[in-house]
Amino acid sequence: MDTLSYKTKSKRKEDVQPNWYVIDVAGKTVGRVASKIAHVLRGKHQPHYTPHVDCGDCVIVINAELVRFTGNKWQQKTYLRYSGYPGGQKSQTAAELRDKKPGAVIENAVRGMLPKNRLGRQMFKKLYVYTGDEHPHAAQQPKEFNF
Repeated sequence: MDTLSYKTKSKRKEDVQPNWYVIDVAGKTVGRVASKIAHVLRGKHQPHYTPHVDCGDCVIVINAELVRFTGNKWQQKTYLRYSGYPGGQKSQTAAELRDKKPGAVIENAVRGMLPKNRLGRQMFKKLYVYTGDEHPHAAQQPKEFNF
């Protein structure tokens, strides 16, 4: 038996200090930028990643209305929602959703890439999406995130 024993140290919820990052998505493709954002929200970019702990960072997304899709997805991609009542299913295209709520396109894409459990919902709360290049989180001293 080897005399050296190495133990993997798992992070605890109390030990995590999240960093803040700003991501400008103007002119970037939705799916590619959403996968990077989900990666940061989960904490997989850090060496102390622990799957069962929310060890990710907070992400501020600016210029959400200037994000782009490839092909004809603005007219062909549909978003469905269901109220739970008979006949309560509603759909809208990506262009309609962008006109009504510009940040919802990014939010839906990122939410689909996070775990579907209470840990994923907790991670999603650390995503802040804004239209325009202004955000109210200057006190957190966010850093620019480079892909």
